[in-house]
Amino acid sequence: MSLSSVRAWFAEHAPDLEVLVTATSSATVAEAASTHNVEPGQIGKTICVRAGDEVILVVTSGASRLDNKKFKNVFGTRPRMLGAEEVLALTGHPVGGVCPFGLATDLPVYCDVSLKQFGVVVPAAGAGNAAVKIPTSRMVQLTKAKWVEVC
Repeated sequence: MSLSSVRAWFAEHAPDLEVLVTATSSATVAEAASTHNVEPGQIGKTICVRAGDEVILVVTSGASRLDNKKFKNVFGTRPRMLGAEEVLALTGHPVGGVCPFGLATDLPVYCDVSLKQFGVVVPAAGAGNAAVKIPTSRMVQLTKAKWVEVC
């Protein structure tokens, strides 16, 4: 269902972009970079975290890691990672396929400034073997994301 919700979302919001489904896994940054022939930093890694009472999505460069101090400066609290079942329930996507598209729940999306160095990024698309190559600025626009510095 997750891949189909992402495909439906793109059909409605960006029909010119293709969801790429591959025979190889792209569930990890290393696998995705290899599968899509890009550097690891170009992978749009989507993390579902709790910031206080709110659940948010943060899309970062695949080569970046959340920095607790920077996160707290932006959100006023440290990030709390969610378990795989809660991520699936809230996003509709399994871990390894989490993305800011076709979500089961309306969640705020934030993009870390680590993505700004790339004209095109490759986030997952609802499954461990699905992704989309998308201009970074367009991903931000389509998901109504806000830029933050949390890595």
